[in-house]
Amino acid sequence: MERFMMRMLFVSCLAAAPFVLKRRHLPMHLTVFFAKGILSTAVDSVFIKRNKIEYPVRPFPNIFDTNILYDLLFYPLLSVIWVRWTSKSKPLGIVLKSLCFSVPMSIAQWIMEKRTRLFQWKSWSVLQTFAYINFTLFTIRALAGAVHLFTKKNKQELKAPKQRESSLMALPLRMKDRWLRPFTNTVQADARHRFVPQAQAAVESADVMH
Repeated sequence: MERFMMRMLFVSCLAAAPFVLKRRHLPMHLTVFFAKGILSTAVDSVFIKRNKIEYPVRPFPNIFDTNILYDLLFYPLLSVIWVRWTSKSKPLGIVLKSLCFSVPMSIAQWIMEKRTRLFQWKSWSVLQTFAYINFTLFTIRALAGAVHLFTKKNKQELKAPKQRESSLMALPLRMKDRWLRPFTNTVQADARHRFVPQAQAAVESADVMH
């Protein structure tokens, strides 16, 4: 049964990946995906070496001590969904939304640890699972926020030279307008002075004819 469950999870992750990893924010999503994979694998390895947890049924047991399906595919995809969901949330909203991940996942792992051989907790508890999931969620969310600020700052720095260049290109036009403005004003004043007497003469000649 455990092998069938892992196959179903693997197929589900592959089917969901194109919808989770959106092209519009693909660099950010890939950063979150790989960062979560590295973090989960590193932390799991530490706990396994300390004999706290174990994955009796796992892919490639002769090569990996951790379950790479969880650490390198399932959890990273969930982290991308988590970052997308909380991208515009305030701190309180992030904390509340984290419970939507950590509580169901902790309960699911507790049930599977009791009824399957996918997890084996030696000196571990459901509260530790809850704390570990929240730790990884907030760590990945902080990383995503830092990457967003860094990319935003770079975009602003790239726009600044273009704005400076456009202002320098517009400088000769402004100087030209400033130099020609007195001459233009003089020409307009002369035209008005010439037009007013002519208009008055035309009105007087019309009065005489009447």
